[in-house]
Amino acid sequence: MTDFNIPIALQQLVSAEQAFHYRIIPIEKLDYQIVLKTDVADILGLQTELAVLLGFPTKLRKESTENLNRYLNTNYRKSSAKSVSTIHYSADFLEKIIVNAKEIGSSDIHFEPYEKNARVRFRLDGKLKEQFHITTDEYPILINKIKIRAQLDISEKRLPQDGRITIVTDYEDFDIRVSILPTLHGEKVVLRILSKDTSHIDINALGFTKKELGTFLENIKKPNGIVLISGPTGSGKTTTLYATLKKLNLANTNILTVEDPIEYTLEGINQVQLRENIGLDFASTLRTFLRQDPDIIMVGEIRDVNTANMAIRAALTGHLVLSTIHTNSAWATVSRLIDMGIPSFLIASTLNISVAQRLVRKLCSHCKTEKPIATASFPSGFEIPKDLLSHHEAVGCEHCYHTGYSGRKAIYEILPIDTELAALIKNNQLAIDDYIEEKKIFTLQKNALSLIKEGTTSIDEVFSLLLQ
Repeated sequence: MTDFNIPIALQQLVSAEQAFHYRIIPIEKLDYQIVLKTDVADILGLQTELAVLLGFPTKLRKESTENLNRYLNTNYRKSSAKSVSTIHYSADFLEKIIVNAKEIGSSDIHFEPYEKNARVRFRLDGKLKEQFHITTDEYPILINKIKIRAQLDISEKRLPQDGRITIVTDYEDFDIRVSILPTLHGEKVVLRILSKDTSHIDINALGFTKKELGTFLENIKKPNGIVLISGPTGSGKTTTLYATLKKLNLANTNILTVEDPIEYTLEGINQVQLRENIGLDFASTLRTFLRQDPDIIMVGEIRDVNTANMAIRAALTGHLVLSTIHTNSAWATVSRLIDMGIPSFLIASTLNISVAQRLVRKLCSHCKTEKPIATASFPSGFEIPKDLLSHHEAVGCEHCYHTGYSGRKAIYEILPIDTELAALIKNNQLAIDDYIEEKKIFTLQKNALSLIKEGTTSIDEVFSLLLQ
């Protein structure tokens, strides 16, 4: 069986645009020439043009169109932008990496040094994929360029540093959050791409079921109280918060946010960037917010008891507070607040709704295959629902770059704090399985099973949720 993956060192000899435009795949680099595969009929004409383009003699080998398409889609991604962006300043390797990552929809870029070489990986649909190799001689030069752009100290290599870069292209402007971490073989850098475009953020398209959306909207329209969204890093919490703010952003409403970082800019909302190095933390900013006559306050994350106390104080004085917290389920948020030292009666009287969420990859509709249910596919001891008779598996085709998945969807667990649940919280009765069953609340696990049943995702993709 043909292996259609080619090494990163060969991949980076040509860009994705060149590969798709000229229908070429590099398969070997010799001292005197590059060997490429193609399905183009005019090999001699193409060979001459590529020698000029690549600055190196080339040798072309014929490949079937079917196989070449498989090579292209396995190793390269087409730009998702409407037009190829052009950097306004002198183009170099760093700009090439950043613009390429933005255009194919990457959320993060990882620069990682090792003993003999360094690599660059992009996070695409939640998974890291290796994109480039860099020599150990070139790596420090690249890192210094990042530091200069982010206005960081290029002489400091022993301590972590954080900064920000603004990129200006013909197509759009966007910001990048820079995080630098000293490691054994050099400085590891992660660039988080922060889009300013909020046109695609719509609360109706996030993944809520009709019932869940109705419950959520009902609770965010309350004039005061706390709305908490929980989940691990990269589960889409911030996107849900911004979609909520867009819904609440009215001409007669004063909305203030404190964030780290500001991931999207929203017209009509007053956004504050956290700066802990000068004392501008969540708790102190919240304290100032209360003197700014706000209607709605958004706190990027509740990290400690001081921030939690300020959020509760804001809710008690008649404000609606939105925030995120790191817990595994909607009910675990209540336990986390109690563990922080927040009195249970305050939680019961201020928390409007607790939401947990995850992002799951959707199976490619062009290539997914249906299979009968097999017990071995599920976690040990998991009780498979009787009406779940089949499931779909990822295969891979040119439409999904041979990953088997295309796009992601959020799944939610919505827990409104009604009178009955508030009474349980006040009495510290933290076992609520019977309550969840009685109220027919769909947990993350139940929603994951629904997606398996619909054929939207695979068992492998939601396996960790089935363990809960």
